Amino acid sequence: MAFVEPVTLRERGVRLEPLAASHEAGLRAAAADGELWKLRITSVPEPENTGKYIDDALHMRADGNRFAFAVVDDTTGTVLGTTSYHDILPAVKRVEIGYTWYAKSVQRTHVNTTAKLLMMGHAFDTLGCHVVGWRTDNFNFASQRAIERLGAKKDGVIRGHALRRDGTIRDTVMYSMRAGEWPEAKAQLLYLLEQHALA
Repeated sequence: MAFVEPVTLRERGVRLEPLAASHEAGLRAAAADGELWKLRITSVPEPENTGKYIDDALHMRADGNRFAFAVVDDTTGTVLGTTSYHDILPAVKRVEIGYTWYAKSVQRTHVNTTAKLLMMGHAFDTLGCHVVGWRTDNFNFASQRAIERLGAKKDGVIRGHALRRDGTIRDTVMYSMRAGEWPEAKAQLLYLLEQHALA
Protein backbone atom coordinates (compact mmCIF):
# COMPACT_ATOMS: atom_id res chain seq x y z
CA MET A 1 0.00 0.00 0.00
CA ALA A 2 1.33 3.44 -0.94
CA PHE A 3 2.05 5.95 1.82
CA VAL A 4 -0.10 8.54 0.00
CA GLU A 5 -3.31 6.92 -1.21
CA PRO A 6 -5.64 8.60 -3.76
CA VAL A 7 -7.85 11.12 -2.00
CA THR A 8 -9.92 14.18 -2.89
CA LEU A 9 -9.69 17.13 -0.50
CA ARG A 10 -11.99 20.16 -0.51
CA GLU A 11 -12.41 23.38 1.43
CA ARG A 12 -13.70 26.91 0.72
CA GLY A 13 -14.53 26.26 -2.92
CA VAL A 14 -11.16 24.64 -3.70
CA ARG A 15 -10.92 20.95 -4.60
CA LEU A 16 -7.73 18.90 -4.80
CA GLU A 17 -8.21 15.71 -6.81
CA PRO A 18 -5.64 13.21 -8.06
CA LEU A 19 -4.05 14.53 -11.26
CA ALA A 20 -5.12 12.52 -14.31
CA ALA A 21 -4.83 12.62 -18.10
CA SER A 22 -8.34 14.11 -18.18
CA HIS A 23 -6.95 17.32 -16.64
CA GLU A 24 -4.67 18.04 -19.62
CA ALA A 25 -6.85 20.66 -21.35
CA GLY A 26 -7.62 22.43 -18.09
CA LEU A 27 -3.99 22.43 -16.99
CA ARG A 28 -2.91 23.75 -20.38
CA ALA A 29 -5.41 26.60 -20.07
CA ALA A 30 -4.20 27.39 -16.54
CA ALA A 31 -0.59 27.59 -17.72
CA ALA A 32 -1.62 29.82 -20.64
CA ASP A 33 -3.17 32.27 -18.15
CA GLY A 34 -0.01 34.35 -17.73
CA GLU A 35 2.22 32.27 -20.05
CA LEU A 36 3.73 30.76 -16.92
CA TRP A 37 6.16 28.51 -18.79
CA LYS A 38 8.20 31.63 -19.66
CA LEU A 39 9.25 32.08 -16.02
CA ARG A 40 12.78 30.74 -15.60
CA ILE A 41 12.29 29.91 -11.91
CA THR A 42 9.34 27.53 -12.27
CA SER A 43 8.70 24.13 -13.85
CA VAL A 44 5.41 24.99 -15.60
CA PRO A 45 5.16 23.02 -18.86
CA GLU A 46 4.89 24.61 -22.28
CA PRO A 47 1.38 23.98 -23.71
CA GLU A 48 2.57 21.22 -26.03
CA ASN A 49 4.30 19.45 -23.11
CA THR A 50 1.33 19.39 -20.72
CA GLY A 51 0.50 15.76 -21.52
CA LYS A 52 4.10 14.69 -20.83
CA TYR A 53 4.05 16.70 -17.58
CA ILE A 54 1.03 14.69 -16.42
CA ASP A 55 2.54 11.40 -17.63
CA ASP A 56 5.75 12.12 -15.70
CA ALA A 57 3.73 12.89 -12.56
CA LEU A 58 1.79 9.63 -12.92
CA HIS A 59 5.01 7.62 -13.36
CA MET A 60 6.41 9.25 -10.22
CA ARG A 61 3.17 8.32 -8.40
CA ALA A 62 3.59 4.71 -9.48
CA ASP A 63 7.16 4.78 -8.12
CA GLY A 64 5.94 6.22 -4.80
CA ASN A 65 7.98 9.42 -5.15
CA ARG A 66 5.26 11.97 -5.90
CA PHE A 67 1.51 12.34 -5.66
CA ALA A 68 0.18 15.15 -7.85
CA PHE A 69 -3.17 16.89 -7.49
CA ALA A 70 -5.15 19.03 -9.87
CA VAL A 71 -6.35 22.16 -8.06
CA VAL A 72 -9.92 22.75 -9.20
CA ASP A 73 -12.63 25.35 -8.60
CA ASP A 74 -15.15 23.20 -6.73
CA THR A 75 -18.12 25.13 -8.14
CA THR A 76 -17.23 25.44 -11.82
CA GLY A 77 -14.85 22.51 -12.27
CA THR A 78 -12.22 24.83 -13.79
CA VAL A 79 -8.65 23.61 -13.34
CA LEU A 80 -6.71 26.34 -11.53
CA GLY A 81 -3.31 24.68 -11.35
CA THR A 82 -1.51 21.80 -9.70
CA THR A 83 0.41 20.88 -6.55
CA SER A 84 2.06 17.71 -5.28
CA TYR A 85 3.44 15.76 -2.40
CA HIS A 86 6.95 14.73 -3.44
CA ASP A 87 10.16 13.27 -2.02
CA ILE A 88 7.86 11.00 -0.03
CA LEU A 89 9.79 9.19 2.73
CA PRO A 90 7.45 6.72 4.50
CA ALA A 91 10.18 5.39 6.82
CA VAL A 92 10.58 8.78 8.52
CA LYS A 93 7.03 9.98 7.78
CA ARG A 94 8.12 13.00 5.77
CA VAL A 95 6.71 14.53 2.60
CA GLU A 96 7.49 17.72 0.75
CA ILE A 97 4.93 19.95 -0.93
CA GLY A 98 5.87 21.39 -4.28
CA TYR A 99 5.48 21.31 -8.05
CA THR A 100 2.92 24.04 -7.28
CA TRP A 101 1.69 26.55 -9.82
CA TYR A 102 -1.56 28.35 -10.56
CA ALA A 103 -3.16 30.35 -13.34
CA LYS A 104 -2.11 33.97 -13.03
CA SER A 105 -5.72 35.05 -12.42
CA VAL A 106 -5.90 33.10 -9.13
CA GLN A 107 -2.43 33.92 -7.82
CA ARG A 108 -2.48 36.03 -4.64
CA THR A 109 -6.01 34.82 -3.81
CA HIS A 110 -7.19 32.34 -1.18
CA VAL A 111 -6.52 29.40 -3.52
CA ASN A 112 -2.91 28.64 -2.55
CA THR A 113 -3.49 29.15 1.18
CA THR A 114 -6.52 26.84 1.04
CA ALA A 115 -4.67 24.18 -0.96
CA LYS A 116 -1.76 24.24 1.47
CA LEU A 117 -4.12 24.06 4.45
CA LEU A 118 -5.68 20.93 2.91
CA MET A 119 -2.35 19.31 2.10
CA MET A 120 -0.70 20.11 5.43
CA GLY A 121 -3.78 18.91 7.30
CA HIS A 122 -3.83 15.65 5.35
CA ALA A 123 -0.09 15.15 5.83
CA PHE A 124 -0.05 15.77 9.58
CA ASP A 125 -3.52 14.66 10.68
CA THR A 126 -4.18 11.71 8.33
CA LEU A 127 -0.79 10.44 7.17
CA GLY A 128 0.81 11.09 10.56
CA CYS A 129 3.82 12.91 9.10
CA HIS A 130 6.49 14.12 11.50
CA VAL A 131 7.77 16.72 9.03
CA VAL A 132 6.49 18.51 5.93
CA GLY A 133 9.08 20.21 3.75
CA TRP A 134 9.26 22.72 0.90
CA ARG A 135 11.99 23.76 -1.50
CA THR A 136 12.26 26.63 -3.94
CA ASP A 137 14.64 28.49 -6.22
CA ASN A 138 16.84 31.01 -4.44
CA PHE A 139 15.56 33.70 -6.84
CA ASN A 140 11.89 32.78 -6.41
CA PHE A 141 11.26 35.38 -3.73
CA ALA A 142 7.46 35.22 -4.10
CA SER A 143 7.55 31.49 -3.38
CA GLN A 144 9.81 31.99 -0.37
CA ARG A 145 7.42 34.59 1.08
CA ALA A 146 4.45 32.28 0.46
CA ILE A 147 6.18 29.35 2.21
CA GLU A 148 7.15 31.55 5.16
CA ARG A 149 3.53 32.77 5.46
CA LEU A 150 2.53 29.13 6.00
CA GLY A 151 4.64 29.08 9.15
CA ALA A 152 7.48 26.97 7.74
CA LYS A 153 11.02 27.46 9.07
CA LYS A 154 13.98 28.00 6.77
CA ASP A 155 16.39 25.08 7.08
CA GLY A 156 19.08 26.48 4.82
CA VAL A 157 20.31 26.68 1.23
CA ILE A 158 21.70 23.84 -0.88
CA ARG A 159 24.14 25.49 -3.25
CA GLY A 160 24.51 24.36 -6.85
CA HIS A 161 21.58 21.99 -6.38
CA ALA A 162 19.56 21.77 -9.60
CA LEU A 163 19.25 22.90 -13.20
CA ARG A 164 16.76 25.58 -14.18
CA ARG A 165 14.86 25.29 -17.45
CA ASP A 166 17.27 27.78 -19.07
CA GLY A 167 20.27 25.58 -18.21
CA THR A 168 21.61 27.71 -15.36
CA ILE A 169 22.31 26.06 -12.01
CA ARG A 170 20.19 27.12 -9.07
CA ASP A 171 20.66 27.19 -5.34
CA THR A 172 17.70 25.64 -3.51
CA VAL A 173 16.17 27.15 -0.38
CA MET A 174 14.83 24.45 1.98
CA TYR A 175 12.01 24.87 4.51
CA SER A 176 10.20 22.55 6.90
CA MET A 177 7.51 22.32 9.54
CA ARG A 178 7.39 19.75 12.34
CA ALA A 179 4.17 18.13 13.55
CA GLY A 180 4.32 20.04 16.84
CA GLU A 181 4.27 23.35 14.94
CA TRP A 182 1.19 22.43 12.88
CA PRO A 183 -1.59 23.42 15.35
CA GLU A 184 -0.35 27.01 15.60
CA ALA A 185 0.30 27.22 11.85
CA LYS A 186 -3.20 25.86 11.17
CA ALA A 187 -4.77 28.46 13.45
CA GLN A 188 -2.89 31.23 11.63
CA LEU A 189 -3.87 29.96 8.18
CA LEU A 190 -7.52 29.75 9.20
CA TYR A 191 -7.28 33.31 10.54
CA LEU A 192 -5.77 34.54 7.25
CA LEU A 193 -8.53 32.84 5.27
CA GLU A 194 -11.20 34.40 7.49
CA GLN A 195 -9.63 37.83 6.98
CA HIS A 196 -9.59 37.27 3.22
CA ALA A 197 -13.26 36.29 3.27
CA LEU A 198 -14.12 39.52 5.10
CA ALA A 199 -12.13 41.73 2.72
